[in-house]
Amino acid sequence: MNSNNRSGSGRGMGGGQGMGQGKGRMGGARTAGVGGNCVCTKCGHRESHERGVPCMQKKCPQCGTTLIRE
Repeated sequence: MNSNNRSGSGRGMGGGQGMGQGKGRMGGARTAGVGGNCVCTKCGHRESHERGVPCMQKKCPQCGTTLIRE
């Protein structure tokens, strides 16, 4: 056995205070959820939000402006 290997001599001072309360991916509880609408800020057009398709990836069919989540 190695003479540098002393069993039980550690002084464990780790704090371990982390609470794991971060927002996580995509904003956590602050995200918009399942329902809602996508809205055009220019002309006011509204359409139902499609699950899995961010509103900002859609264009208004009336004026072509990028939609936002309501």
